[in-house]
This record gives sequence, structure tokens and C-alpha cells, in this order.
Amino acid sequence: MDSNRALRAAAVTVVAVSAVVGSTATGTTETILTTAVEDTAPEDPTVEGTAERVYLATWSTGARPRPKSLARTAKGRNRAIAFRLVSRRAWSHDQFRCLDSLWTRESNWNHRAHNRHTGAYGIPQALPGSKMSDSGRDWRSSPVTQIRWGLRYIKQRYGSPCGAWGHFRSANWY
Repeated sequence: MDSNRALRAAAVTVVAVSAVVGSTATGTTETILTTAVEDTAPEDPTVEGTAERVYLATWSTGARPRPKSLARTAKGRNRAIAFRLVSRRAWSHDQFRCLDSLWTRESNWNHRAHNRHTGAYGIPQALPGSKMSDSGRDWRSSPVTQIRWGLRYIKQRYGSPCGAWGHFRSANWY
């Protein structure tokens, strides 16, 4: 390069595009070097005024997102049990959301919840709690027994968890 020529301006534009496919991130990165203008004498016809270069790279990662484990707490375990039992009944995810709202308000998914004013007990807040004994002798301590009883009660009385949640919202009980 001659001493009378100097690089006057350079601009770098970086464009990164990424997409997550399943649990693997993929994407491309383009680096474009544009408008590299050289200072030249006007009488030199062999010198170009600009230069462009394009660099392409592809990246990917094998990192997987960590699933959130709800089963670390009793509330999470009880919700997971209910989700499985709701799914077995072929009720939609919306029905589980209604059930989640209902039983969060009633007992916060505590299988030992006891209302000292009314005597209601367990996750579904059965009144009296002993009604759940027809689902199993372990109704006082087993979330599975309580959830099975509660789902059967909801099906018989309201047709679905969303029906029970709608009644609860209008009457403040189910």
C-alpha cells in the first residue's frame, strides 16, 4: 500500500438471527464489512472506491433447558398427580387450569388442609372429610385418594372442573 493512500472509513454491521428448534438453538451470523473507502489521487484509474466482504458463520449448541420440577414440594407433587388424573379422564389442559384455580383457592393443594370453622378437609375441602373414605381408608393422608374423590365429585355435580370453577366464582363455594 502506498504511503499516500490511507483507509478513510470503515463500518461493520453484524446481523445475528437465531431460532430455537425443540431444545437445540441454531442460527446464523453474518458479518459484513462495508464502505471501506481509500484515499486516492483522482488521476489513478486502477483504484476502486469501496470494498465489501461478507463473512458467514453457523453456530449451534447442545445445551438443553432445565425442566422446572414442580415435584420438589408437596404442592407440586399433588398438582402433578392431579394433572395425570385429569389427563386420564381426557379432559383438556383448560380443565386442569380450572381445577388448579379451584383447589389453589380451596386448600392451596395441601392434602392436610383443615378448615377449623367448617370441618372441610384435604385438597378438595370435602365436607365432612370422612366422605372421602369411600375412595380409600387413607383419605386423611393420601393426596391420590383425595384427588380421585374430588375429581369424581366434580364430574358428578358440575360435569367438569371448569363447571365447578364457574360455580365457585359465582357462589364462593362448590
